[in-house]
Formats: sequence, structure tokens, C-alpha cells
Amino acid sequence: MATIQDVARNAGVSVATVSRVLNNQNVVAKETAIKVEKAINELNYEPSVLGRNLRTSESRLILVLIPSIANPFYTEIIKGIEDTAIEQDYNILLCETGSNPKREAIYINLVRNRLADGVISMDPAVDKVRLTELAKKYPVVQCSEYDKVGTISYVTIDSELAAYQAVRYLIQIGHKKIGLINSDNKYLYARDRYEGYIKALNEFDLPINTDWIYNVESVRFQDGQQAMRGLLNQPDRPTAIFADSDVLAIGALKEINSNGLNVPKDIALVGFDNIDFSNMTYPTLTTISQPMYKMGSASANMIIHKIKGKKVGNIILDHELIIREST
Repeated sequence: MATIQDVARNAGVSVATVSRVLNNQNVVAKETAIKVEKAINELNYEPSVLGRNLRTSESRLILVLIPSIANPFYTEIIKGIEDTAIEQDYNILLCETGSNPKREAIYINLVRNRLADGVISMDPAVDKVRLTELAKKYPVVQCSEYDKVGTISYVTIDSELAAYQAVRYLIQIGHKKIGLINSDNKYLYARDRYEGYIKALNEFDLPINTDWIYNVESVRFQDGQQAMRGLLNQPDRPTAIFADSDVLAIGALKEINSNGLNVPKDIALVGFDNIDFSNMTYPTLTTISQPMYKMGSASANMIIHKIKGKKVGNIILDHELIIREST
């Protein structure tokens, strides 16, 4: 394997000159640079990325924290982050935290130890104090979930408005008994979507029946099934359900079908996220569409700008109500 010294000898220049050419420095004469590039090609020389990173104090690596890789909501966001990062000569390291503080601390230490240049956090259960302390010295961006009273830049949508519009739509097509399958209230997005649900009911003077509100501890298909089972067992059950994620909505749909009921004739159903599976169910799922790829791309641009020392603000992207067969 050729070394940088071999390239220097072949081109008749110093090692420092070869290094300047490799690092795209314009201080090398064009004729000399051509000789160096020719030697690199002839010797099939591959520069050491580790060596370059040590010289520049950059890893060109961005950490992406997610609670679970199994949740399809994150797929398009990750794709947006990765595509945008690669275009700008950065790589990403996907870090599944499992919402475990110890695992989270291990990943965050990679940034403190200069093994990564910055962090994009999508974990709603992230330790906000630890993340805020990290952000005082290192580049950090939050995507989707964020801290309303914090100082960390974020990319998100208006979850309260989106939930309000989803529930208002159910009311406008004739429903007065609307249930809610919601995530744990310790998460900001769950609280915001609950507030949107309540706002729509209040606007139309509809009663808020706590028996029709079901909170789940995790966002899994089976959690949606279990929540729907509880709602179906109500003596006065709702005629429509708003679920704060498509995964929960699809689980609810399975339970409704298993009980021999028809969607939307017996119970209408609205989800949230517009994951790929939402258009593959029977019937297809009405849902709030989040611009997931764009969220990922925007957060990648933001973290790279921060790494380069640029100031960035917050971004709230548009959402859309996608009406399909389940309503």
C-alpha cells in the first residue's frame, strides 16, 4: 500500500506539498498539483481519513439519536438526514438509545471526545438537561421532538394545530363522539396533540369524555390494539378515533376489524405521520402528513451550519391532512 511519502517521492515534492493538495489548499502551483495528482493515481494512494481528521480536528461524523429503529416514522427522516449529510461530505452514525439514559450518555460522550462533530436528537425521552449542557459547547439540533423553553435549535411541525385540524375534520363530517389514542403525556408531541384534540371539541361545544381518552406507554402496533380494545369495551363507545401516530392507528384498525366492525361505517379512524404503511392498510388510513424527509434534510443542514460556526434558528414546517378511506 502506497504511503504519502511514496507519493511525494514519485512527484518530486515534499510531503507537506502532497498534504496541501489532498486538503484542497490553493497555495500549491497548478503545475505542481497536477504532478501530485498524477502520482496519486499511478500509485493508487488512498489518504488516511483518520489522519486528516486528526489534522483538522473534524470527524465529519454526525450522531443521530432515535429511541427505536423499529418505528417507521423515523425512516424517511433518517433518509433525509443521510442524503443531505453525504452531499456535504459528512457521514451519520445512527444511535438507538432505547430511551435509556446510560446508552444516551455513551453516545453523547463521542461528541465530547471529538469522535463526532455534532448531534441530531429525535428521542422524545432524551435527558433535556444533559442535552442542553452539551449544546453549550457542541453543535446540537433537535428534530421533531424539542424543548419549548429550551435554547436548542429545532425542526418540527405544529402538532397542536395538526391535531386540531384532524379532529375538526371528523366533527365536520358528522362525528360527535370522538375518542383519542395518545402517547405518554411526558412527551411534548403527545401533550400538543391532546391540546389540539381538546381545542376542536371545545370549539364545537362537544363533551370531553375521559373514558374515550386512552394513553399508551409506548408507540407499538400492539399498543394501538390494546387501546382500541379498551375503547370498544365502553358501554357508550365513540364513533370516531384520532390516534396520535399511524402505528397506533393501524393497531386500532386491526382490533376494529377483528371485532367484525366496519371502518369507516361503524368507526372512523384518523392517524398521524403518513408513514408508508398508512396507504397499504384496508381501508387506507386518513392521516396527518408530516414532511419527514424535509425535516431530516433541514436538520442535517442546520447541524452542519452549526458545526461550521454559523447561527441557525428554528424551523416549523407545514403539515397536511390526507383524507383516505378510513373516514
